[in-house]
Amino acid sequence: MANWFYASEGKQQGPFPEGQFRDLVAQGIVRPDTLVWTEGMTGWQKAAEIPGLIGGGAPPMVPGGGPPMMNAGGYGGAARGGSLAVDFGIWDFTWRTFVLAIGSCFIIPVPWLFVWYTKWIVPCIKVPGRPNLSFTGSAMTLVPWFFGFIVLAIALGFVGSQLLSNLLFIVQIVLYWLLIKWMVANLASNGQPLGLSFTGSVWAYIGWNLLFAISIITIIGWAWVAAAQMRWFCRNIEGTRREIVFKGSGLDILWRGIVAAILCSLIIPIPWVYRWIMNWFASQTELAPRGSLAA
Repeated sequence: MANWFYASEGKQQGPFPEGQFRDLVAQGIVRPDTLVWTEGMTGWQKAAEIPGLIGGGAPPMVPGGGPPMMNAGGYGGAARGGSLAVDFGIWDFTWRTFVLAIGSCFIIPVPWLFVWYTKWIVPCIKVPGRPNLSFTGSAMTLVPWFFGFIVLAIALGFVGSQLLSNLLFIVQIVLYWLLIKWMVANLASNGQPLGLSFTGSVWAYIGWNLLFAISIITIIGWAWVAAAQMRWFCRNIEGTRREIVFKGSGLDILWRGIVAAILCSLIIPIPWVYRWIMNWFASQTELAPRGSLAA
């Protein structure tokens, strides 16, 4: 059964199963001039332009696909792309972050708390053409990684070797790399897996993290390394018909980082600062048609 979307006051509504959508038509909520979309359509169209939708009968069934982007300039085809956005309530963020921080002090709940928090924050990210973003990962996947690392850290702590401590740092980076791959692979839209994968190599990821650690010595160089690493990360996400592009610069990251550090030192503004930074990173992350950058 096809899922339908309609536009109301510049916002995308849906998805609605075929039967429920026909009820909206019958109730007059979806009118002849309402812009609608369903799987397989290349762009938004007025309901009256779709045979069988307004005049009676079943809505047409068309091949599967993803909903096209909606933006302030209108409703375009799926290939047009657009920037990401983040939207979450300050108080919702605050109490959840407190629970995560306090619960993490007890060590054992960390995998479950991390997945719980991720399942909340991912739907707050708005991706053009991908409604109802969600995270489907299970905490049980993290359990062997997390507790294996804890055991290794305790064992190396008894040995007290600097060489082994450096090795533990590398192991930690590798675990973060595995975490990224796992998180990307478990993203879904409308309850369906997106089929994404992160293909950046572990050696490249280790290299970027070591470069970032070294760049901190330069005081400001870390910002340009962070921008370059973000571009590398986006280039290595595969499984989407559109290219993921990060357009933020090192200077953009630097001055925002300084402002964020100053404001966070006051404690109270932290939630607002966090949302501001996330919104900026999202706005600088765009979905572009394949090959458009080369053109």
